[in-house]
Amino acid sequence: MKRTLSLLFLTLSISGLLAQTIGTPITIGINYKIKSKILEQDREIQIYLPDSYTSSEQNYPVLYILDGQRFFTNGVSIQKTSKAPRDIPEMIVVGINSSRELRRTLFGNSDKFTSFIKNEVIQFVDSNYRTTKERVIFGWEAAAYYISEMILKEKDLFSGAIITDGGFASEETVKGFNSDKEIYLYMANSKKDIYYVASSDDFSDILKKNNPKNLRWKYELFNDEFHQTLPNISMYKGVKYYYHNFPSLIFENIPAYINAGEIPYLKSYFKERAKRFGGDGKIDNATKDRLIWLAENHDNFKYFSFFMEEFKEVLTTKRYASAYWQNRLGQFYLKYKDYKNAIKFFEIGLKKYPNTQFDEPMKKGLQAAQKSK
Repeated sequence: MKRTLSLLFLTLSISGLLAQTIGTPITIGINYKIKSKILEQDREIQIYLPDSYTSSEQNYPVLYILDGQRFFTNGVSIQKTSKAPRDIPEMIVVGINSSRELRRTLFGNSDKFTSFIKNEVIQFVDSNYRTTKERVIFGWEAAAYYISEMILKEKDLFSGAIITDGGFASEETVKGFNSDKEIYLYMANSKKDIYYVASSDDFSDILKKNNPKNLRWKYELFNDEFHQTLPNISMYKGVKYYYHNFPSLIFENIPAYINAGEIPYLKSYFKERAKRFGGDGKIDNATKDRLIWLAENHDNFKYFSFFMEEFKEVLTTKRYASAYWQNRLGQFYLKYKDYKNAIKFFEIGLKKYPNTQFDEPMKKGLQAAQKSK
């Protein structure tokens, strides 16, 4: 009887433990098998949809990743982390899988593989999901060599390309590039990648020499990385380069803002941003907020006063509708003996947002400002 009770207790304990540890699977995409008539074989692709896809009606740009069996999750990770502060827009991510045995053969037969991507993969994605014509493609090693040629020849297929640990196109191919819109090319390698860095360097030299019109390109070396680690940072840097003028502006200090060109630079940045991504072309509120905070944080009252006047409409937004902000702004004005503005913010804070932890400092600040005025 005692042994039976012990076994029963053990069984119940294990069952309780399992009940606590078994959860639901984590899924980040959907697997599809495409019966390719062009390649005469079945090919697998993976598709990730942005968080807002099911609740919106908008169309999304697409990031295509060659060797998806290795790098699809990298693309999803970049998408999910970088979109939070609006560094990049939400994107659909498509991984095109390739076996180790076939990848070099497939990438080497460029015309056939391009036809497969254009007429079967992209057609499948565009037919089944809400997409824009904005497409970026990523490739590593053998795929980088394939993309180098393809992006220069197929001007309307992709609007951007990211290549790493390899890549090369002949001078003849570079000279033959012709596009009436900007195409982006980001290249990355490392001096530690002794097998492929020479071709990347040569490709960069050819591009530098010929400077093809409407090809916006950049080549970076990450010499702390090596062949297997470089794809991670390259994909991230490449996506960021492609969307270089998508995020709100952030400056490390006031001199950086001045060196960038101040208000004229801000206006030109957002005007260019609107051309690519839509919008009204005006300086966004996030940039205005950050400049006000930057001047305050760096104790620069001259630029704080300027930004507060230049961007005064941002002070009417929901962000500043609190006793916290009225006190913070009032105290900074008080610190620099601008009593008129200090009184204004303290009075607004006390009237609109009473009975908070900031009542006492605002009352003291108001008395000090009124006394010194």
